[in-house]
Amino acid sequence: MSASGAELERLVGIMARLRAEGGCPWDREQDLRSMRPYLVEETFEVLDEMDRVAYGGPWRSLCEELGDLLFQIVFHAQLAAEKGEFTMEDVCRSISDKIVSRHPHVFADGQVKGSEEVLFNWEKIKAEEKKRKTGREGSVLDGVPTAAPALLRAERLTEKASRIGFDWPDVAGVRAKLYEELQELDEAIASGNRDELEHELGDVLFSLANLGRFLKTPPEDALRMAGRRFITRFQHIESALRAEGIPLGEATLEHMERHWQAAKAAEKALPPPASLPRAPLTSLRFCVSDVAAQEAFWNAVAPLIGWQAERGAPSEACYGDGALRLVFTPGSAAGSLSGAAPSLTLGAPSVRAVERLRVALEASHPGAVQGAEPQRIRFRDPAGLLWEYTV
Repeated sequence: MSASGAELERLVGIMARLRAEGGCPWDREQDLRSMRPYLVEETFEVLDEMDRVAYGGPWRSLCEELGDLLFQIVFHAQLAAEKGEFTMEDVCRSISDKIVSRHPHVFADGQVKGSEEVLFNWEKIKAEEKKRKTGREGSVLDGVPTAAPALLRAERLTEKASRIGFDWPDVAGVRAKLYEELQELDEAIASGNRDELEHELGDVLFSLANLGRFLKTPPEDALRMAGRRFITRFQHIESALRAEGIPLGEATLEHMERHWQAAKAAEKALPPPASLPRAPLTSLRFCVSDVAAQEAFWNAVAPLIGWQAERGAPSEACYGDGALRLVFTPGSAAGSLSGAAPSLTLGAPSVRAVERLRVALEASHPGAVQGAEPQRIRFRDPAGLLWEYTV
């Protein structure tokens, strides 16, 4: 059994113990209805951590929140098992069978030309599965939860319809439709009719959701991040007014707008959201024969792993991650310390980060890469130091 399989079995066992005689009184009192709020809460906590990671935050907290969400799934499976309905094993088997069945181009001899054909085949296979179970194919739009956030649901509805060809040919058509809906909203605003306002505003929001899908920018995510920015900027206004001794509610709109613009300017001065989390390093100081060569090499590499150049002695090249420092100082070549270059390991935040560094190194320093695998890359710098960047 794999390590992940063993840990899942352990979690299932813990859940069974919590629900058994002599287990936890609170866990034993729960049912499907009482657990609904916790499932929703844990889902949104995962989304919060995903947003933080997207802005350069650490991955560890996301790992913990995913564990909390997994616990909810195990909890619900335990409730079903107690009633003889299904077990966690059935849950795993069901999704595994579904994924294999809907990817014949991976697990069978099917062929596809691209991701669009994958989605088309997915809906076709899904309809066939439903017909076997219920006797009818159902609608392509089935499966979009009615309880999902409305903006997310709008995007998913248009995405599902697009899988069978009901879609605009290009983004220009989507943008023109949005303009049309905005004109109709203006007419509703002029009329003042409440029903028309709701109708036309809904059409505008639906068109915006569809535009977000075309731009490959999920509107639910975009709006959630806009909300985060609004909170940050508004709290900046509140702090600035307090510092000026102006009671909240007594500042003019123009005064608050100045602070709002200052908050926006501060946001733009921050590193881009795509910057990578800093990589951990244990060893700090090395003597090298050519500090200038080291400096040229690391000036290119450091930004790619979340480090930055720092001020050191005139003859040194220094780099830091905010807590630790890597210092290259003149002296004997690092590779001659014991007949072989020492090897150091940097922690990569993702497989994508590993690939990004490999591509950059092969372009800027041919020959530096000593070996590459999907989850790690080994490279040598001008001083002979051997580095490993790994997930």
